[in-house]
Order: sequence, then C-alpha cells, then structure tokens
Amino acid sequence: MRRRRLYLVGTTLVVVAVAIAASLAVTSASQGQGLTKVTLQSKWVVQAQFAGYYAAKDKGYYKDAGLDVTIKAGGPDIVPEQVVLGKQAEFGINWMPSTLAQRDTGNDLVNIAQVYARSGTTEVTFKSSGINTFKKMRGKKFGVWIFGNEFEQRAALVKNGMDPDKDVKLVKQNFDMLAFLKGELDAASAMTYNELAQVLEVKNPKTGKLYTLKDLNVFKYSDLGTGMLQDGIFVRGDWIKDPKNQATAVKFLEASFKGWIYCRNHLAECTNIVLKNGPALGASHQRWQMNEVNALVWPNRLGIGIMDPVEFKRTATIAKTYKVIKKPASKAAYRSDLAKKAVANLRKQGIDVTGKSFKKRVVKLKEGGK
Repeated sequence: MRRRRLYLVGTTLVVVAVAIAASLAVTSASQGQGLTKVTLQSKWVVQAQFAGYYAAKDKGYYKDAGLDVTIKAGGPDIVPEQVVLGKQAEFGINWMPSTLAQRDTGNDLVNIAQVYARSGTTEVTFKSSGINTFKKMRGKKFGVWIFGNEFEQRAALVKNGMDPDKDVKLVKQNFDMLAFLKGELDAASAMTYNELAQVLEVKNPKTGKLYTLKDLNVFKYSDLGTGMLQDGIFVRGDWIKDPKNQATAVKFLEASFKGWIYCRNHLAECTNIVLKNGPALGASHQRWQMNEVNALVWPNRLGIGIMDPVEFKRTATIAKTYKVIKKPASKAAYRSDLAKKAVANLRKQGIDVTGKSFKKRVVKLKEGGK
C-alpha cells in the first residue's frame, strides 16, 4: 500500500507539472499571437546608422508596444523602396531624395518620420592634393555612390559651375575608401559616421601613425548648400490610409524614437547592441559611428522624427533644380501627424524628445576600427 501511495503521489506531481507547463505554453503563445507583426527594411547592413531600431528591439520597446518587428538588413543590391512597394516590408528607411525620385515615377510612397535632422555626407580630399576648394574638383576623378546616394554630390558640382557628366570624371565608388587611399580617386564620398572613419583608421605611410583630420579636406554638403534630408521612415501610401495601420505606425514610431533616445543617452551600451546584431565592423568604428549618428539626430527642436517643412522644401527644391526629379515635389510626400502623436506620447512619459543639451563625445579610433 505504501508503495502504491508513493506511486500515485509521484504520478500526480508529474500530471500537475505537465499541466502547468502546458498552461504556460498556451499563455506564451497567446501573448505572441497578440503582437502585430511588421517588417522594417533597412537602407544598409547592420551598423550604428540604424542603432535606434536595434535598441528598440533589444530593450523590448517594440514588444511593449504590441509589435513583433523584423529588421531586414540592406545592402548594395537592395533598394528599400522596391521592397516596401513589393509588400515585403511595411516600413523602409532611405534618404528623402531617393524617395522623391520614386514618387516622381508614380510610386506612392510617403515619409512618416524624418529621424535624421541633418545630412552627414561629405567629399574628402587629401590636403596634399591641393584640392582645398570645391571648385578645384574640375577635371578630377570624383568618387560618387549610386542607388540614390549621389544626388547631393551632383547638385554641389552643378552649384559650383560644373557639369557632373563633363567637367569631372565621375567614378562609381564602392562603399569604402580603398580606391581613395590607393590614389585612384582625387576625391571620395564619405559619410561622417562611416567612410570618413575608415580613412582615420589607416596608418599614414609617411608617418607610421593613423591619419588625422589634419591630413584631410572635408567638404560637408550641408555647408555647400546641397545637404539633403537623409534616413527617414517611409511606407506605402495605400497602406497608411487604413486607420489600423496608422495606429500601428504610431506604435512603431514611438518605440523606435525611444530606441534612438536610449542610444543618445547610452552610447557604449547601444554600440554593444549593434555589435551583437552585426559584428562585421569593429568596436571602435561602431562607437565612432554611434557618436556621429547621434549628432545627425540630435538636437531636434521640433522633436525627433517630426519633419521640418523648411528642410523638406530645401531638399525638394535642390532635387528639382538639379534634376533629381522632373516634377516639383508636393507636400503629399510626407505627413507629420503620426510622428507628432508618437512624440506627444513620449512627452507624457516625461521623456526628452528634443535632446537640446546633446553634445558629441570624444571617441578614439583604433587601427582597422577594432
């Protein structure tokens, strides 16, 4: 009898344990089923350029908002607008000129949040080249990207009295600085947060030490008057007309903005989140990038993600003037109401959405960006 009772007690415990496990599994499944699944198509590979989105996912901000977000990395052969138009992603990230060019051909895409408040594009020359003004680019081998990244460069050349197709030798530049370092380019396109750092991570053969900014002429397109809006979030026009999708978009923006705010306040931690998702680039390179990207997002007097009409008009005017688009861009290219709702929700939580007191930190690069 004693053995029989022990057996029954053991069996009962097993049954209870199985029941509890099943209950937990059902609860977990039901919670997962309650999340709205959406996809974000990134402009480029995993790097701190998109840190806010990876932080929002890592810190659980998307999940807290009721979203199950998949972040798809981009690459040289991926056009975010085409991915969104093909309904392979609800949200996409790209520069405003590229989105305007797509709209100009009849594709209904709408910017719903302008995360980057300023342009980070530059053209770099070595001081030893003697190209110390932009007008001295005439007749030079001028590195330029494609896939919608080249508009600021072409506009600056035109503004300085040059025909991009005749007065300089346009060279299709890879998304690195190898050709520039080898002397195959007189000038190279470089983002403040990426390619510029690539030069500063290489030893100057004449000194045996890393190159410094003193070795370079860095022409910022924002200073040249052709800086254009970059890294905005866009969606399909027909998709965002649905009130349910608008609600989803507000949740997505609120969580994403919260991720960017986290990165503003936690540079090292956010860098580590990026490295965890894509360790291809070195730690010092990613820290540099995180620091420089923060400087493009912050401060933002209107609140993160809210389009500045003045900046949009400047970008649209440059795009039309320098033939990026044939027809004038309309205000239908963007809407700010969803970003404003997201920002308002964050303000109610006592969260700083402008970063008025933001200051860049000092980041030391290591050879090879390690």
